[in-house]
Amino acid sequence: QVQLVESGGGLVQPGGPLRLSCAASGFTFSSYIISWYRQAPGNKRELVADIRTTGTTNYADSVKGRFTASRDNAKNTVYLQMNSLKPEDTAVYYCYAVFKPREYWGQGVQVTVSS
Repeated sequence: QVQLVESGGGLVQPGGPLRLSCAASGFTFSSYIISWYRQAPGNKRELVADIRTTGTTNYADSVKGRFTASRDNAKNTVYLQMNSLKPEDTAVYYCYAVFKPREYWGQGVQVTVSS
């Protein structure tokens, strides 16, 4: 059974850090590109970062320099370290795995940045 389970969300003050994790099971994790998406109320789901099988990363302009994606293939887990968080980072964050034609989504985790 394929699963992507996000964790680590919560409430954080502006300027604070938070680290999200996405634990995968049921597929060959190391072969998949893993992405982080987010969706704020009333907005479309947007790409935040992705990390390829080689470890190469790409980031949305809005998070460059503040967010860092990493993966541990031995643990079938990908991480998103978020620093200098802003209220506009508030959203549900989703983990997404793709190795065409297969693709999987996690259930999402809430991140709220507020004082």
